[in-house]
Amino acid sequence: MGEEHVPIPFAWPRETYRLVLASASPRRQQLMREAGFEFEVRTRPVPEIYPPGLAVGKVPEYLARLKASAFAGELAGDEMLVTADTVVCLRGKIIGKPSGRQEAIDMLTALSGERHAVVTGVCLATATRQHSFSARTNVYFRQLREEEITRYVDTCRPFDKAGAYGIQEWIGYTGITRIEGSFYNVMGLPVQKLYRALEQWPGKTKNH
Repeated sequence: MGEEHVPIPFAWPRETYRLVLASASPRRQQLMREAGFEFEVRTRPVPEIYPPGLAVGKVPEYLARLKASAFAGELAGDEMLVTADTVVCLRGKIIGKPSGRQEAIDMLTALSGERHAVVTGVCLATATRQHSFSARTNVYFRQLREEEITRYVDTCRPFDKAGAYGIQEWIGYTGITRIEGSFYNVMGLPVQKLYRALEQWPGKTKNH
């Protein structure tokens, strides 16, 4: 028996703005689609550089705003840009994306048996207004065996992921004992906070 198709109850935009997602991340695009957002993908290369004295928890929101600045003067009056950046923080330090196999193994070894934070910053921008926010999720890993780490890295090749892992992949199923906060934030987008921010955006027209 085939799966029954369940229509998405709400589709976005139902309001004034057409959404533009400035992210090539397949995970962010998947989350946006499955949450019912209608959007166009439009990206610009932006060096992810932030001031050295900036507090770790503020880095993702800063980078999300930096990504939005690359579109300054380009947005039409009925377009709203969505940018995001996600970082993994362990013991007060940011862990980025691994440069290769060994660095991915080293990152997961460091995360093994520890609690770390995943922080995503999001920026919404129109031609005349900008609003940014962030979300934090604490993630707990059990003690991972060396062979588990190497098998995961060699099989899933998580080189495009901050912290060298995807919570929606094998290592998330078997290695994460609990989280505090949004699951989808760890995937790269705090969907609930994004939805609420769009709902509360000022100057919108009523639903069609």
